[in-house]
Amino acid sequence: MSVRDRLAELGLELPKVAAPVAAYVPAMRSGDHVYTAGQLPFKDGALLRTGYVGGEVSPEDAKELAAVCALNALAAVDSVAGLDSIVRIVKVVGFVASAQGFTGQPGVINGASELLGEILGEAGVHARSAVGVSELPLGAPVELELIAEVR
Repeated sequence: MSVRDRLAELGLELPKVAAPVAAYVPAMRSGDHVYTAGQLPFKDGALLRTGYVGGEVSPEDAKELAAVCALNALAAVDSVAGLDSIVRIVKVVGFVASAQGFTGQPGVINGASELLGEILGEAGVHARSAVGVSELPLGAPVELELIAEVR
């Protein structure tokens, strides 16, 4: 089954590649790896939420936003290598704009990790970091980048 078929089976659609908000490209292929730029929770060109997780944004909502970031990251990979060239997701780094005292970053980034597993199966299992930060671009609550091995 192709990755696009699996997306359709899950009722998901790969978005258009999010336009860069500064001087960078959404993804870069180097040999058999694709490195994505940080992906924000954009949908149809609009940032879905702003604010701090554990403050204005609930951890549950942030988990859903992390899944949106993962879809955007897959779109970025697709733009330079094609979805069906993915051998595996090697590494995910998630950043969570965290309210004072919020320590649930791993649970938030699970939204991305779980979705990648649902879409790619064993190829979606990856190493990961989930980091709390004081600010993210445009006031986004979550940002995600990944490294994919491709053929």
